[in-house]
Amino acid sequence: MTPPTSQQQLYRFLEDRFTCAQACTECARTCAVRASLVEPDGTERQERVRRLGIMCAEVCDATCRVLCEENRQDEEALRVRVEWCRSVCLECAQAFDAHPGAGPAAAVCRVCADACAGFLEMLS
Repeated sequence: MTPPTSQQQLYRFLEDRFTCAQACTECARTCAVRASLVEPDGTERQERVRRLGIMCAEVCDATCRVLCEENRQDEEALRVRVEWCRSVCLECAQAFDAHPGAGPAAAVCRVCADACAGFLEMLS
């Protein structure tokens, strides 16, 4: 990963990275809880919501761990990981939108997707 060129860029890089990691942690927790509230033997739609919630929790957790690593990382690999997280969060938010009582979880997914988008923008 190419290091930021100025102290101001370095601060922004670290702040955006931290914000993204923090949003991923919150989203992982929220999605895991939401998925646990969905009936495991429910309808096909309920099963899709449950599976997406579990997948979103796993992707967000893994993304947070990558963002928290201190060693040098390949910028392209980091970009792919964060973009994947952003995409999964948006898909999960849409699924939660259609599930009764899951509106707050959908909002958390969108906050995470926005934080990922902000970090990706900073990397560009």
